[in-house]
Amino acid sequence: MTRKESTLLHEMLMDLNSIASLLTEDQLEELKDNVFIERFKKNDIIYRDGEVPQYLHCLMTGKVKIYKDGVGGRSQILRVIKPVEYFGYRAYFANENFVTGAAAFENCVICMIPLELIEKWMNENVKIAIYFVNHLAKELGISDSRIVSLTQKHIRGRLAEALLFLVHNYGFEEDGITIDMNIAREDLANLSNMTTSNAIRTLSAFAQENIIEIDGKKISILDINTLSKISQIG
Repeated sequence: MTRKESTLLHEMLMDLNSIASLLTEDQLEELKDNVFIERFKKNDIIYRDGEVPQYLHCLMTGKVKIYKDGVGGRSQILRVIKPVEYFGYRAYFANENFVTGAAAFENCVICMIPLELIEKWMNENVKIAIYFVNHLAKELGISDSRIVSLTQKHIRGRLAEALLFLVHNYGFEEDGITIDMNIAREDLANLSNMTTSNAIRTLSAFAQENIIEIDGKKISILDINTLSKISQIG
């Protein structure tokens, strides 16, 4: 493990949102003995639909998308992961293989913890079990809301919501208006449940209305109030 990776791991262990803050001293030692770091380049597959879940993934740096391939190979982005956030464990506790895939939006560093060890801790430490129940409950609530939005809103409402979703998850760059990520039009379309051509046309319309500004894969929000109204109206 490099010095940088060791520093990242230490930061994860010290993060109040990390399960490490709930572990006993013995469990912390088990974590240190079993955890390891994996690096993924942009667009690398982290795991695939149908694979057997083995590790709890904790995103240290970068951005990750959770997606499902649908009819005709078209993907639907279900949610996005930000540091420090856990993913890739639901299927294990449901005694299933993965029903989604995960891929890197950009270069990522991910902390990997064996799920068998997580299960052991959950049996020993009710705080760990409650942590994951809370996490899953929040994810379910977000998923329920997105299902309604993606099936009932019109194209403009869906795209507006997708842009606000990215702002909520990744925030802005230092200028306070540019979403802190490079997103391809195809990914934005997959996040909004529309074709890439529709996403491009709607983005152009938003730009002409001075709601957003587009610079390659960078999108700046010029009028977040109007964007929020479009999302609410649907």
